[in-house]
Amino acid sequence: MKFISWNVNGFRAVLGKGFREIFSSLDADFFALQETKMKEGQADFSPEGYYAYYAYANRPGYSGTAIFAKKQALSVSFGIEGKHTDEGRVITLEYDSFYLVNAYVPNAQDELKRIDYRMEFEEDMRKYLLTLSERKSVIYCGDLNVAHEEIDIKNARANVGKAGFSYEERGKMSELLAAGFADSFRELYPERVKYSWWSYRFHARENNAGWRLDYFIISRDLLDKKYEAEIHNEIMGSDHCPVEFDIEL
Repeated sequence: MKFISWNVNGFRAVLGKGFREIFSSLDADFFALQETKMKEGQADFSPEGYYAYYAYANRPGYSGTAIFAKKQALSVSFGIEGKHTDEGRVITLEYDSFYLVNAYVPNAQDELKRIDYRMEFEEDMRKYLLTLSERKSVIYCGDLNVAHEEIDIKNARANVGKAGFSYEERGKMSELLAAGFADSFRELYPERVKYSWWSYRFHARENNAGWRLDYFIISRDLLDKKYEAEIHNEIMGSDHCPVEFDIEL
């Protein structure tokens, strides 16, 4: 079973940059998007054989998530147990043996102006994922907006304390992993350096001066299954690249 997650930085924009061909070539069972910046029906994309699930912000052209799934979900929910619904950041699909949670985690912003909300979101998300994991395995994916360790960012020393590499955000990721979850990519590749986001400034992608912000976080019980994880930094179209998770379920 193949899962893809990609922050497309505007779904309508990436459709003009070869998204249809990328979507077809990756041939995922589940294709999760973040930062779609649109409402359902505002993009000309209806892939045959997929069910489409959209969450969108009250504010036009902002945030938003979507999932294209080959199998219809048993249930669908938005936000985190009734909270965090106004920015379209979270979609949960339920299936027989697992929950798929797609999230676009809030950016703490310059000078950590939104760190308090970010911490509230992280607390609520961890509790939510733990509740789900009591029932079924959890696959939590998306742009989680944090480079967890120094290996996950090119210029660690220069970015300590900044949004995406603050002690607070990194600490919340550590708490989540300690609570019974695993970073699928890092579990397989503890020393591999690969990034999923690059600034549009200073030729960052050309110089591979990136950050690993996009993840598949899984319940630790899934580590017993045969699985693979990949970061497709060869795929263009956004300031992020797709990340992949494959597992036999």
